Amino acid sequence: MQVKQVLANGKKGTLNVGVVLILPEGFELAPPDRISPEIKEKIGNLSFQNYRPTKKNILVVGPVPGGNRGRGQIYLDGSKSNNNVYNATAAGPELLVSEGESIKLDQPLTSNPNVGGFGQGDAEIVLQDPLRVQGGFEMRDLKTYLSVAPVVSTLWFGALADYPGVRTIPFAATEPSFTQVRAVAMLEAVQEIAIYIHRFHNLDLFQQGWYQIKITMRWEDDEDVSFGIPARVVQYEAHDLRPNNIYGIWRIDDTDNSFSTQPFRIKYARQDIHLCMMISFNLPLCRFKVLPTTAVILKFELMYAPTFENGADLQASLDAYPAAVHEFRIPPKALLGLHSYCPVHFDALHAVLVDVSVHVTLLKAASHQSASKVPSFFRNAESVAYRSVESLNQGLGGDASVKLKNVMLIKALLKAHDLLIEELQKLSKAVGQAIDISEFPSKRNSMKLINSIPQANQFTAEVEISCLQPQNGLEGVNQVLAFENAEKLRTLSKIELLNCYHSVGNQLLYLWNIFLKFHRDNKTKILEILRDTWAKDRKAEWSIWMVYSKVEMPHHYINSEFDEYSHRAVHRRVSSLWKLPDEPHQTAATRAELHRRSISQMRINNRSIQDMHIFGDPSHIPIVIVERVMNAPRRTISNNSYLTNVGLVNSHSFQTGLNLDSADKISASQSSSRVLKIVVFVHGFQGHHLDLRLIRNQWLLLDPKVEFLMSETNEDKTSGDFREMGQRLAKEVVSFVKKKMDKAAKYGNLGDIKLSFVGHSIGNLIIRTALAESKMEPFLRYLHTYVSVSGPHLGYLYSSNSLFNSGLWLLKKLKGTQCIHQLTFTDDQDIQNTFLYKLCKKKTFDHFRHIILLSSPQDGYVPYHSARIESCLAASHDYSKKGRVFLEMLNDCLDQIRANPSECRVFMRCDVNFDATSYGKNFNSLIGRAAHIEFLESDIFARFIMWSFPELFQ
Repeated sequence: MQVKQVLANGKKGTLNVGVVLILPEGFELAPPDRISPEIKEKIGNLSFQNYRPTKKNILVVGPVPGGNRGRGQIYLDGSKSNNNVYNATAAGPELLVSEGESIKLDQPLTSNPNVGGFGQGDAEIVLQDPLRVQGGFEMRDLKTYLSVAPVVSTLWFGALADYPGVRTIPFAATEPSFTQVRAVAMLEAVQEIAIYIHRFHNLDLFQQGWYQIKITMRWEDDEDVSFGIPARVVQYEAHDLRPNNIYGIWRIDDTDNSFSTQPFRIKYARQDIHLCMMISFNLPLCRFKVLPTTAVILKFELMYAPTFENGADLQASLDAYPAAVHEFRIPPKALLGLHSYCPVHFDALHAVLVDVSVHVTLLKAASHQSASKVPSFFRNAESVAYRSVESLNQGLGGDASVKLKNVMLIKALLKAHDLLIEELQKLSKAVGQAIDISEFPSKRNSMKLINSIPQANQFTAEVEISCLQPQNGLEGVNQVLAFENAEKLRTLSKIELLNCYHSVGNQLLYLWNIFLKFHRDNKTKILEILRDTWAKDRKAEWSIWMVYSKVEMPHHYINSEFDEYSHRAVHRRVSSLWKLPDEPHQTAATRAELHRRSISQMRINNRSIQDMHIFGDPSHIPIVIVERVMNAPRRTISNNSYLTNVGLVNSHSFQTGLNLDSADKISASQSSSRVLKIVVFVHGFQGHHLDLRLIRNQWLLLDPKVEFLMSETNEDKTSGDFREMGQRLAKEVVSFVKKKMDKAAKYGNLGDIKLSFVGHSIGNLIIRTALAESKMEPFLRYLHTYVSVSGPHLGYLYSSNSLFNSGLWLLKKLKGTQCIHQLTFTDDQDIQNTFLYKLCKKKTFDHFRHIILLSSPQDGYVPYHSARIESCLAASHDYSKKGRVFLEMLNDCLDQIRANPSECRVFMRCDVNFDATSYGKNFNSLIGRAAHIEFLESDIFARFIMWSFPELFQ
């Protein structure tokens, strides 16, 4: 062997080789009768034994026959090998040297003959990454170190000599001259991030087959290297993991420091795979001066292999087919302590729900010896008070700067300690199970030494994290003050700081282990608690992209019974009140663009886990302007001016004004009968029944118990008469509802029924036509929520898109498309005999409890006012019969939406403003089709609206 070991006399000799094998919990060495003859022949006389009787998953292998020469060694279980001559004569070695004493080559350091001399030459010891090896020794003092170092180097380091991916650390060379034993101890911490994967739920995967989740972790400012190291994997009990649904076991890949779950098989929609495993990653902080100044990126990859793959080919196929990626950002502020639900959805083409929770803490690590060198805290800061940082560092000296770092680290551990206790108490109360932490004294009592430091009040944990590289002058002043006070740290001894470090670190580690055990015993309840907290925070979290306002519903638009002179007089008055520089859709687009620009200048810096689908590029996320339309009395002849009743209010009053019917909530909570919830999704012109699947998926995430119907009855039949399309939809809905009612009645008491509708484009007119059918009349009392996605409720009377209007004219002339004639009011010579005019007379909105109209000023396919059911400038200046008919239709629709005084109906208009820069310059964006289709290809706007107002969709 080329690698040597230190013999008893301090010289080099043949290396003893052995292995420590740590298996996942639950694994153990197979009994002899289960080992095949072939394996026995390969093993030969190689010895195996358990590390401890209670640790059967940890095995000690070796030493290798023929390699056990030279000085004796001690196995981890305490037994001796080849150590018959040099037995220890006392319980521990007697230290023969002291700190500061000069030593010479071959001078003995202890009285124990099993410890060699000091005179090594230039050499290297091969070490595995210390975060992957949870060592069994803690080098608390020099005596312990001198006792165990030769044993560890013999058994452990020798076993890792040929381990792939290990790092080499050179031993300090000593010359045959006098050497001073002195070093500055730099305390260290390690970031531990535990990922709990509970369940994989298939929402909308297009392909059956084998899937696998791969997890990696890295610092945000490093795109190429994954620094997170999988340190521990605990498989919880998963009751429904059947052999035909899983293959193999989980694995850790050292080449990219990734963890992969066991492959599992997906056969059908809404299938659940309970994985129930906790993976802990460790991230070393050696690259930072003290604490992390950058975020952690958590990456989930969905791997896919076809169903026919098996065996070794299956894993190779999984590695070759990364199907989708979903990344999250853990900001620096959260790295001291975080416990959060983190749903993983991947993307629109691989819609799933992976129930994940993330648990973060800061733990102590082994201390290392640091050169007496001052950190450069202020690399990017300017000099404060005409004193450079370099001069301050020189005045402090190396020991003081290291002490300052150590104090900052200990204070961060104290903060992590507090956060973990707070979270344990919160979870304990929510779960209803007590956790005994009474043995831990208050950190304020045990850490009087640290609290006495003058700058203790100048540094909070958050400032320590965010201000190591200052962003403004105030932060720099705080750090300079800390440096100026650092002279007082000289009064604190190294031993006192070290004792504080170990005291806090040990308590924190013990609390962390308590939490992990408590989590394992209550994994489902804890996940539900964290999920409820996450859901409640969505409105505030996503409020960056949402603007709230409130308007009062008009008492009445211009009455159609007035003569032409009255119309002109009223319109002149309205025009004098409404002096807008642009059309309403242009004003809305400008408002959203200004808000988007303000977002691009924001610095989002919170403690929550950030979904990179949203936070990755905040300025390109859709802006949603939510307008709550307040109720007003039924129509009267007086007070007929629309604009005199419009008033904007702040978002706070908007949110507090959203009160639903409390009587229904009370009755629902008191009733034990089942509520059947059904949502019907209706596509638009020449659409597909799965067009609205992204909104459906969000609804299912919000309410997994909902039944849904993706209407297919009018697929490939949307060019005909709306009346025929409405009849077909009514028949399809009645059949589906009756089927679900019969099924629900068989399994228990069927209480209330909530029937909701979602339509896109002309699908909204098909829905309204179906609701007017007589066969739907028995079900009208069950109507709950109606979501209109860019629906032309008032037709195309005042469409301003000339290109689109030309296309409509061609469809009518060349193909005779009946629905286009009805949309443009050319299906009858008398406008008051047209289909849309008559449809507005029917009570199609009247029975819904909640009505949400989605529109976009960028959508050129549907007139902006028609999608929002409101007036427009062109109509307000049109004194002809067409103008009077339009206003009559508008009044009829609003009268249906306007609730009786005894009712509480929610009516909202939501403007969705997409990032137009992503469209580029193409034909779709030119004719206004891009935004119309974006409603079907993006779900972020639906996520914002539905999770901000969950009570409307449940």
